[in-house]
Amino acid sequence: MSLQSSISSAGRLEIDAPAAAASQVRAIAHRTRGSTHGPITRLVSPGDLGEYLKPFVFLDFFKIPPSGGPAFGMHPHSGIATLTYLIQGETTYEDTTGKQGVLPCGGFEWMRAGNGVWHTGVPVAAKPGLGFQLWVALPAFEENAPAESIYLAPSDIPQDGPARVLVGKYGQAQSAIPAPGNMNYLVVELKDGEQWRYTPPASHDVAWISVGVGMVDAGGLVDTGELAIFDESGQAIDVVAHGDTIFMLGSAAKHPHELVTGYYSVHTSKETLAQGEAEIRRIGEVLRSEGRLR
Repeated sequence: MSLQSSISSAGRLEIDAPAAAASQVRAIAHRTRGSTHGPITRLVSPGDLGEYLKPFVFLDFFKIPPSGGPAFGMHPHSGIATLTYLIQGETTYEDTTGKQGVLPCGGFEWMRAGNGVWHTGVPVAAKPGLGFQLWVALPAFEENAPAESIYLAPSDIPQDGPARVLVGKYGQAQSAIPAPGNMNYLVVELKDGEQWRYTPPASHDVAWISVGVGMVDAGGLVDTGELAIFDESGQAIDVVAHGDTIFMLGSAAKHPHELVTGYYSVHTSKETLAQGEAEIRRIGEVLRSEGRLR
């Protein structure tokens, strides 16, 4: 018996049948190509698949043409961390923790918005860009903590076999990023025909992959720009590359809280959301007084 899934009228993923009996490999419960607007494909949002995948509550796959893409002007967040990984291209960055610079190809941005932060990014002209931006919901004790940003060069990202560890730990590699809660976030590169098995920690009942380059078989074919969500179990994930591939993999213990959302914010309660949005307004007024925000 194979897993079947559907999206309810409320936009939430519903699992209709149990995983195949005695299977040693995690089955795909649902897949999506999201919705594409210009260079950005939105694969997950807090109001739909984010409810099922939490703490992974938002995922964008972006393909920036050589002519350039949209400049993401200064905008705020609270209650979450944003995680941006560049497969190709470069982007400038600036945030209200005081950091600014250029994120290179293969680089990784970690932005813990916490109680409130504003940031911006602009693709470097004449260079095609490819990558993912992920939001993760923060644990209750971190959702209103001070903002923190860390920018890692490719050489600063630890690796074990084909997997580079952006957040968490895999094999002998452990990220310097302070993981919010119990989660792993990996980028994996495989040559055509290579096989790889990921055995998640026992508590990681949430798991997904999304392909940036090529195609993989992970209990079913997953193509470029597609997201596959696995059933909630502790079983391993087997991947076979069809062509040279690059894909993202996330696994985590399920976020135990409801998702209380603002326009750019995700919190665990109305009270903590109000606190974060108040700080966002305060920082916004400072930016306006400095002429950095219209």
